[in-house]
Amino acid sequence: MRGWIIYTDGANLLKPERYEIERLVAVAKEENIELEVYAPDQFDLLVTREDEKSILIDGKPVPLPDFVMPRMGAGTTYFALAIIRHLERLGVYCVNGAHAIETVKDKLYAQQILAKQNLPTPTTMLVKFPVNIALVEQQIGFPVVVKTLSGSQGSGVFLSKTRNEFDDLMQLIEATSPQANIILQQFVKSSHGRDLRVLTIGGRAVACMERNSGGDNFKANVSAGGTGSLYAITPEIEWLATQTANALDLDVAGIDLLFDEQHFKICEANSSPGFEGLEQATAIDVAREIFHFIRIRLGIFDKPQSASKAETKKASAQAAQEALEEL
Repeated sequence: MRGWIIYTDGANLLKPERYEIERLVAVAKEENIELEVYAPDQFDLLVTREDEKSILIDGKPVPLPDFVMPRMGAGTTYFALAIIRHLERLGVYCVNGAHAIETVKDKLYAQQILAKQNLPTPTTMLVKFPVNIALVEQQIGFPVVVKTLSGSQGSGVFLSKTRNEFDDLMQLIEATSPQANIILQQFVKSSHGRDLRVLTIGGRAVACMERNSGGDNFKANVSAGGTGSLYAITPEIEWLATQTANALDLDVAGIDLLFDEQHFKICEANSSPGFEGLEQATAIDVAREIFHFIRIRLGIFDKPQSASKAETKKASAQAAQEALEEL
C-alpha cells in the first residue's frame, strides 16, 4: 500500500505537527506501507483527460498513491484544497476529503450543520460591524467567547468577560481588520479551563482525554500548555462524537466537547487532529489505528504480518532441518 501525506508547517500553528508526521512515517514503515511526505508547493496540477499524468511533483509526473492524508487542518489553502479535489477526481482515497476539510474550516457553517442535526452546541452568532452589543448581551450574554471563523490549536479564540471588555475588543478588530470574519459563542461556565477531545476513526470513538489548563486560562488545548488525562468514553460521549463526525463527513476527526453540567455540548470538530497528547494520555497507538482503518477502507491487506508468517515458516523449516541433521 502506498500513501502520501500533504503537510506544511503553518504559520498559524502554536505547535507544528512534527510529532504526528514522524509517528505516521515510523508506523507506516512497520506496517509495510510506502509513505511519502510532500508540501503543497511541490505540486502542479494539469486539467487533462490524461489522468495518470495530471499530477506533477517537483515538475515530474508521479504514480498515484492508494491514499492521501492531508495534515493541514484549518491552515488548508485554496491551492491545497484544489490538490485534494484533483486527487479525489482521480480516484485516490483522501483522509479526509476536500469537502469535509472545507466544511470544518468554516466554524459557523459547521455549527449550522450540527444544529440542523439537532445536536447540542453553544449558541453561536456571526459578528456584523458595527456590533450591536445590546443584542449580543440579550441573545448570548457575558462572558462571551470570541472566535475567528477559521483557526486551530486554540489560536484566534478569546474570552470577553464583561460588556466593556467585549466592546473594546470589537472596536480594535473593526479598526484594524473591518473585514474579519468573527463569530461569538455562548460561554459554558462549567467547562472553564477544561474540555474533552474525542478521536473518531471510521465512525468509531477510539480514544478520549480530558484537557485541563490547570489555571486561569479558559482554553484547555494541550498545544497551548494544557495537560491531558484519560477519560472514559460513555455512551453519550460516543454518540455525540460519532454523530458529529458523520454529520461533517469526517473519516478521521478530533471532536471537542464542552462540559455542560452533567452533559456535554459540541464545541467544534478538527479534520487534522493532533494526537501527541492523546497517545500519551490514553496509551493508544493512534497512528496505527488510522492505518488499520485505511487498510479496511481500501481492502488492501498486505500487512507485514504476512511477512512474519513467512519468516516463521522459514525458521520452522530451518529448525526441522537442523533437527534432522542432529539425528
